[in-house]
Amino acid sequence: MRMMRILPVSFALALAVVLTAPAPRAAARQAPLAAPAPAAQSARADDVRARAEQGDPAAQLSLGLMYAIGQGVPRDYAQAAAWYRKAAEQGKALAQLNLGWCYAAGLGVPQDLAQAAAWYRKAAEQGDPTAQVKLGGLLAAGDGVPQDEAEAAVWYRKAADEGDAAAQLRLGLAYANGRGVERDAAQAAGLFRQAAEQGKAQAQFMLGVMLEQGRGVAQNLADAARWYRRAAEQEDVTAQLNLGACYELGKGVPQDPAQAVAWYRRAADQGEARAQANLGRAYAAGRGVAQDYAQAAAWYRRAADQGHAASQFDLGELYARAMGVQRSDVEACRWFLIAESRAASPADRAAYAAARERLARRMTAAQHNEAQRLAREWIAAFGRRAK
Repeated sequence: MRMMRILPVSFALALAVVLTAPAPRAAARQAPLAAPAPAAQSARADDVRARAEQGDPAAQLSLGLMYAIGQGVPRDYAQAAAWYRKAAEQGKALAQLNLGWCYAAGLGVPQDLAQAAAWYRKAAEQGDPTAQVKLGGLLAAGDGVPQDEAEAAVWYRKAADEGDAAAQLRLGLAYANGRGVERDAAQAAGLFRQAAEQGKAQAQFMLGVMLEQGRGVAQNLADAARWYRRAAEQEDVTAQLNLGACYELGKGVPQDPAQAVAWYRRAADQGEARAQANLGRAYAAGRGVAQDYAQAAAWYRRAADQGHAASQFDLGELYARAMGVQRSDVEACRWFLIAESRAASPADRAAYAAARERLARRMTAAQHNEAQRLAREWIAAFGRRAK
């Protein structure tokens, strides 16, 4: 087997991970009240409804929230949106924000990102930092509004100046990428630190990346590992992956293969393909864990099924060598072909092709044709899943 390759998250990939992290679908920013006993819930709902029907915007907002969470009334997003609208039209900023959320998520109203942006803007103009971040996100992506990264950065800055951690993270990413503002790694690192100190896991991870790479700050591997740990303990999967790599390589922490395996496993259990690949290689090498080729094959397969090319190749090698799995040249060739189709670089593609060609010398034409058929089917199915 080849030497185990360790796969931390690069700076560019780290940015992509955070930029594409999913936002919550639709939850009221204001925490719901503690639920009273059912009779008290019903009595309170009647009182709130009476005031809402008299035009009280605070009561209209409260009734909308009650419908959204099913407190004292059956959960009903259409009713929630209707009452948010009544309060929003009277200028209630939180109702405008929540109505924007309804339109963004299609809860109680047809999904309409243009309407979401319009209601977020009304709340943002009243100084609501969450609405400012949401509006900035739509502007940055061009969802429901013409794309305008510069205006997005303006709204992020307004919220960041009020101490909003999500805004600090997004503005930091804007500076790191030069999106809507001039690229400035020092500004990015400073904003990541502000959000990280408020406990924002993605910002803690990004600050760790900046410290590890020496971007915008002096390189400090020990501090990088500390920030990775803080994010990892909040179950940030990419931080767990990078903290595992720190222990694997002895970067900022004492080298400890067992700790590396522990953090890779936490990330792998969350579905992180690169951590699954590293865990598979740890089992194959017996590094930080007892050597176990069956376990290596199982983890390679989980990463391979997600499209991780190196794990596809590694799984093929196990089939070719009957290590942890029953020997199957057809399966080995299939995974080599799939890995070739997904190789990250020309050098990787050439290596995968060379292994496949060596294997083909001992295969029959029928076996090779079957491997090609299976590879085509997998590639087509993966493409459909990815859409």
